[in-house]
Amino acid sequence: MSLSEQPNKLTGNVGLFLLSIAFVLFSLIVGQIVVEIIANTVLGFSLVDIPKDADLNTVLSLLLIPFAFVFGAILLSVKYIHKRPILSIFTTRSAFDWRRFFTAFLLWGAIMLASLGVSMASGDPVDWNFNPSTFLTLLLISVFLIPIQTTAEELFFRGYLLQGFSTFFKFPIVAIIMSAVLFGLLHGANPEVALIGNVLIIYYISTGIFLGLLTVFDEGMELAMGYHAVNNFFAALILTNDWQVFHTDALFIDRSGPTFGWESWLTIIVLQPLLLVVFAKMYKWKSLKSKLF
Repeated sequence: MSLSEQPNKLTGNVGLFLLSIAFVLFSLIVGQIVVEIIANTVLGFSLVDIPKDADLNTVLSLLLIPFAFVFGAILLSVKYIHKRPILSIFTTRSAFDWRRFFTAFLLWGAIMLASLGVSMASGDPVDWNFNPSTFLTLLLISVFLIPIQTTAEELFFRGYLLQGFSTFFKFPIVAIIMSAVLFGLLHGANPEVALIGNVLIIYYISTGIFLGLLTVFDEGMELAMGYHAVNNFFAALILTNDWQVFHTDALFIDRSGPTFGWESWLTIIVLQPLLLVVFAKMYKWKSLKSKLF
């Protein structure tokens, strides 16, 4: 049974679907207003114009807090607007499969660590950046807030939108592409897009399609959530730079400047398709074509 075919599915009611989306977006705006007020009144600056000497951990926390509002809004929408079990937005299984989550988390994390090793061995300008006075706080933020941020995004795009679109369109592949395009456009506001160009939006859309395929083929969000969580965890805790949205006191800093490097092309052209093959073999996915068309 696919995500969009479950009993008590999201709904074919356009009004309720749009109401829930409006509620989620309103909650995001409220969250952003709250952190902006905190930044202005307590810290003395705006998140629109963050001073260079601002505490990076504080800024990261403020950037992540609005996603807690989104997370709560989606769960409330599923439970009270659609009157549907909350688990059903995550998976078709009888319980959330943490083994799947951590399999994707550890596998993609290992690949990113290997990629970092190759970059350093090839002479890329990656420097040791460990700051013992801030790293523990960064670790706590990464463990507790980043999963909320990534889960909120997965719930909205691969959970709510993907399942909702699937009730309105005959072919699930249309829902996957539409949710991926919206995922890419949302990330178009990130500062790195202005520096690198729209090719980065293509990367986000491609990644959104990959995560959508993971969700549909595996009939649950566990793999997509694990991949997304470790991807952002790595960007915050392991490897940072001074031009992306996640600028932190990570263990390493990449000083190569804003570029769309070989790692990005390798990810969307080779690694993501390869992961689909690996997971297909691992979890014995069947009838994949029928899940898309």
